[in-house]
Formats: sequence, structure tokens, C-alpha cells
Amino acid sequence: PTLRLDGDYLAIATLGMGEIIRITILNIPAVGGASGLTGIPRLTDFTWVFVAMIITLFFIKNMVNSTFGRSCISVRENAIAATAMGINTTYAKVLAFAVGALFAGVAGGLFSHYFSIAHPSSFTFLNSFNYLTMVVLGGLGSMSGAIVGATLLTFITAALADYPEIRMIIYALCLILLMIFRPQGVFGNQEFSLLLQRLMKRRKGGKGNGQAS
Repeated sequence: PTLRLDGDYLAIATLGMGEIIRITILNIPAVGGASGLTGIPRLTDFTWVFVAMIITLFFIKNMVNSTFGRSCISVRENAIAATAMGINTTYAKVLAFAVGALFAGVAGGLFSHYFSIAHPSSFTFLNSFNYLTMVVLGGLGSMSGAIVGATLLTFITAALADYPEIRMIIYALCLILLMIFRPQGVFGNQEFSLLLQRLMKRRKGGKGNGQAS
């Protein structure tokens, strides 16, 4: 039934399912329960994280440009039109969830091997909200936007680490201002390389007009 939802409703349902899974794990002693899994060897360092990021970006970039990626984009833009064009929207959503879960699992493994513990309290609704905010801030449909959004929000979180009581207020204000002045996010659905090409063309066009005059 969740796959019948679209847009914000699907995101809310996904966040709710994440909370259900987290609370369920809290009550399963076989996976650590409320104490979490401890004693995990510390194997993650900056090199592992950087390599994982490059592989992820390469995979996602190629997936977006593939037939399946185009199908996902069409489902995101208009599920009814995608269905009319013969795209199996349920299959596209399920596979997109599976790919997202794959990379979330990789990130969780790197996280656990860095902090030497895997505790359910590290994956709360607030964390999910932070990740969603990163994507919305950078721009839905833009890999460059996701990177910029994650970088900005990480620096903001670090700067407000000593003021946890006002951090969520700052987040809310940033989102409100973003929705008012830039509802599509910083990059929208554009990539940094495309924006750079447009900027270079404008500069060349300006120089050409100046020389002609």
C-alpha cells in the first residue's frame, strides 16, 4: 500500500517505517537490543569513506543515465504519465528503494566500524530528517545539490554542536527561507557541470558582444 503514495506522503511513510524498524530492533536481544552491538573493530578511516563516496557517485550517475534511471525520473515527475507510457511504476519504486537501502547499509557499516558500536539511538527520526533536509536543501534530482546540501548541513551542525536547543530552530528557519526564495533547492534539478558550462557560455557571449560593439 505504501507504494501507492507519491511525493511528501511517501517520504512520511518511509520515515514512519524507519521508526518502526528501529523500535523493533530495540526489543531483539539477538542484535544487541537496547544496548546495541559493541566491540566492533575500528576499520573505517577517511580513505574508506572517500572511496565509498566515489564508487557511490559513479554508480548513481550511471544509474540515472540508464533506462531504469529515466524510468525513475519519469515516475518522480508524473506517475500517471509514466504509467501511460508503459512504465511499471511499482517495479521502479521497489528497485529504487532497494538501491537506496543498499547504500544506506554500506554507510551504516562504515559508521559502525568507525565508532565501534551500532546503537539504535544513532538512527533516530532526527537523523532521517537531517538526511532529508540535505537533499531538499541541495535540490531534488541533483547529485551536485545533494553533495552541497550535505556539506552545508554538516558544517551548520558542527557549528551548532554547543547549542543543541536552537539547532532545530535554525534548521526550520533555513527550510522556511529556502521554500520562500528557492523552493527547488540550491541546484534544483541541475548539476554543477551543467551550470558551469552555462556560465562559461554567458561569459563568452558577453565578450563576443563587447568585441562586436
